Amino acid sequence: MTDTTTKHLRIFGHVQGVYYRAWTQETANGLNLTGWVRNRKDGSVEAIVSGPESQIMKFIKACHEGPELATVDTISINEGINEGFTDFTIRETA
Repeated sequence: MTDTTTKHLRIFGHVQGVYYRAWTQETANGLNLTGWVRNRKDGSVEAIVSGPESQIMKFIKACHEGPELATVDTISINEGINEGFTDFTIRETA
């Protein structure tokens, strides 16, 4: 059995208005990860992602690239809290 881990990401750069949230949701779904993504008022994107650590590492690597129109400068990665997610959703801006 694979242990589940949860990470809290903040993605900085040109990441709003470039399909980043929808792309993040598609990427997470493709890796069978759960959690959520949302825009932040400061121009960053925030995500909580939960699943096997190996899949989360693939997700984080993909997030450094992002969708075609995005430019990712940096990603902060911290431990996150698993809220019992059952899917990966897009949340409202915070």
